[in-house]
Amino acid sequence: MIDPVIASRLQFAVTTIVHIIFPVMSMGLAPFLIYFTWKEIRTGEQVYEQLRTFWTKIFAISFVVGTVTGIVLEFEFGTNFAAFATAAGELFGGPLALEGMMAFMLEATFLGIFVFGRDRVGDRLYMLSSVLVGLGTWLSAVWILVANSWMQTPRGYEMATKNGQPIVTLVDPIAAYANPRFPWMFVHMQNAAVLSVALFLTGVAAYFVWTNRDTEFWRTTMKVGLAVLLVTAPFQAIHGDAYGRHVADTQPQKFAAMEAQYETDSGAGLKLIAIPTSLSDITDPHADDLFVIEIPFVASLLASGGDPGATITGLDDIDAESPPVAIVFWAFRAMVGLGTWFILLAFWGGYRWYQGTLFDDDLLAKAFMGSSVLGIFTVELGWIVTEVGRQPWVIQGVMKTHAGVSPSLSGSEALATLVGFVGVYTALLVLYWYVVIRLIRTEAPTRPPTPKRETNIPEEVVPSDD
Repeated sequence: MIDPVIASRLQFAVTTIVHIIFPVMSMGLAPFLIYFTWKEIRTGEQVYEQLRTFWTKIFAISFVVGTVTGIVLEFEFGTNFAAFATAAGELFGGPLALEGMMAFMLEATFLGIFVFGRDRVGDRLYMLSSVLVGLGTWLSAVWILVANSWMQTPRGYEMATKNGQPIVTLVDPIAAYANPRFPWMFVHMQNAAVLSVALFLTGVAAYFVWTNRDTEFWRTTMKVGLAVLLVTAPFQAIHGDAYGRHVADTQPQKFAAMEAQYETDSGAGLKLIAIPTSLSDITDPHADDLFVIEIPFVASLLASGGDPGATITGLDDIDAESPPVAIVFWAFRAMVGLGTWFILLAFWGGYRWYQGTLFDDDLLAKAFMGSSVLGIFTVELGWIVTEVGRQPWVIQGVMKTHAGVSPSLSGSEALATLVGFVGVYTALLVLYWYVVIRLIRTEAPTRPPTPKRETNIPEEVVPSDD
């Protein structure tokens, strides 16, 4: 019916694509909630109490749905990727266990105080609860990214044989868990989460400004979101540039796929815009066949860290199987293009704020509204580049993906669970956004719409009977 390898990969991809939305929302909201709580306690202003109360509801919903969808992902290692779990369990299981015992328990425990304890505990304990909830949320990312980054750049292990099957044996936990990829992934992912939520907050606030139903609540939301966006959007590009150099050093086949570079070239240019010239260019892009707008020498400059004439090894000359180039190449182009838009949008909003016309620019409000969920979409694109760019390996240079699939899994079983998971996760996603939108419409402080602008036309002077 269907290859169980393909079905298992599709199922894991679908569940991951849906699941990642909820950690992005909770991790990105955490710093905002800490700030709102601090401002509420420090100033006593009602607007910060309203902000903390409302966005805590969105956080709590994201946490609950993220927990449900995340647990299923761990079970999939046993149901669909049992060979991988058996081979890498000694190394892979530790971070996943710590994520549950350390991060999840910390977050879940203090989330109860944070959600229900404002009138039951003092300011100091309540402030501490907000910090510990945020810490638990980010610690979850630490252990998940430790595991994933090890799959990208495995270190601190030796291969052994148990019952005739090769297994990974942990010999140096520090080298394994503090592998070269982890700090790059962690910083990039966490900043992306905060950036995504900043866009979401600003976009939702812009809607109420644009419809002229804004209150101090939404104006403050828009300002806070824009302030964070002004920092995170440029930082993501700067950090992404350095991250790209690391990828070029550690996974040259992924970097070459990101640029559709098949032939080794010196002084390669950075492709700002790539347009296919034929239908075949979409499914099989080659850098030489595309219409591109590029900056000469910059790709070599970025990949080498300073040498504009540096050589970029092409896929044809890399002694390794290539990833699906089309998926990696176009996902990377879209990710970078959206990241550039976020920077322009942040500076546009910052300029209007400086002018004192932030709430008067209808076009800017529409731009924020249209971009409200694009940050989350861009995170999805980034993970597609990360995971598809590692293929055909599930553990880079150690185990291929097809070898990690459960050997007893049949095509019909894999297809049945794939269809079931697509249905259930789609329903969860629709229900989540329905609840979020309903909360925004019914729970957030608004005021009745009023005329958009007051006219300056003087009233008609009626002659007096005198």
